[in-house]
Amino acid sequence: MKNFLEIESQYTSGVYAKRDIVVVRGHGAYLYDEEGREYIDCVGGQGAANLGHAHPAIAEAIAVQAETLISCPEMFYNDSRASLLSRLATLLPGAWRVFLCNSGTEAVEAAIKFARASTGRSDIVAAMRGFHGRTYGALSATWNKRFREPFEPLVPGFKHVPYNNLEKLEGAVTRDTAGVILEVIQGEGGVHPGTAEYLQGAHAICRERGALFILDEVQTGFGRTGKMLALEHHGLEPDLLCLAKSMAGGVPMGAVLIGERVGEIPTGSHGSTFGGNPLAAAASLAALEVLQNEGLPERAAELGEYLLEGLGEIRSPLVRDVRGKGLMVGIEIKQKVAPYLQALMEGGVLALPAGLTVIRLLPPLVISKAQLDRVVQAFEEVLSS
Repeated sequence: MKNFLEIESQYTSGVYAKRDIVVVRGHGAYLYDEEGREYIDCVGGQGAANLGHAHPAIAEAIAVQAETLISCPEMFYNDSRASLLSRLATLLPGAWRVFLCNSGTEAVEAAIKFARASTGRSDIVAAMRGFHGRTYGALSATWNKRFREPFEPLVPGFKHVPYNNLEKLEGAVTRDTAGVILEVIQGEGGVHPGTAEYLQGAHAICRERGALFILDEVQTGFGRTGKMLALEHHGLEPDLLCLAKSMAGGVPMGAVLIGERVGEIPTGSHGSTFGGNPLAAAASLAALEVLQNEGLPERAAELGEYLLEGLGEIRSPLVRDVRGKGLMVGIEIKQKVAPYLQALMEGGVLALPAGLTVIRLLPPLVISKAQLDRVVQAFEEVLSS
């Protein structure tokens, strides 16, 4: 029998911190290792597995499209892509154009370029603790110096202000600001929700000063927080909306929704070989249908309250805070989380860090209450041991 852990360790790039588990199969909210051991997946593909694993509708859409046409760049029109573009344009009221790409960081890169091209301005304002990706433009908008410092100098024109501090944001937006980019809930930065006052205020400041309001919903989109889009919680109207992760049921895909305040984007000024390929487009159409037909945003709202309540009842001096929205939950503890993530994995639960002291849960929206009970039980055992 091949030792896949040793093989991958020998040939992988080394940029990923890996856990000692070889995942070979998934179904719903479960993952299985090569020895057949079952895990409840609260990593959720880092937010890309909102529909769970091996969803039959996604598998069928991929299989049918793969037998028809996989590759078709946007220099040609395509039926699957056209259907997806028209569907994405209805996610929000108003008239929207859509740029399709392959990931969240690509969506952020495109939004930054579109903001600068549209406004003729250079500066981008982002938030402390914000995370927007690891390519150069997205990395420049990202706050954590651990990601930034090895690659400096970064793209000029970026500044960071405290999240949920409207006064500091107002002082940072000037006549040179092309756009303000914010997460509705900061994910990698510790699962910190933005307040309605802050997010609506940021929207108003952008309108007043001619900057574009850019929302990064790469992690919060497609039902994760109890709404199809997290911006719906606060009635926000972005000019540029970055989407990715779960938009194609786990198949790599990203998008930027481009609002009416964004001017014309010159032909040839941006592009993507694989962006909007028919395979990903078919998967995305199927994913959107599943989200709607199975009521998964509403399910996330209900189960999120159930999970937060269960975690909130854990009596441990280690727990500093439990917070989140829908099935995007952070448990802040008073110690570094790495050993607790390992202990949870040994107990059959896979979870994520969000900084040094926050454990992040992003389970598939198809997870059951019984599975969430097991997650809470695992936390109780780990935090009391």
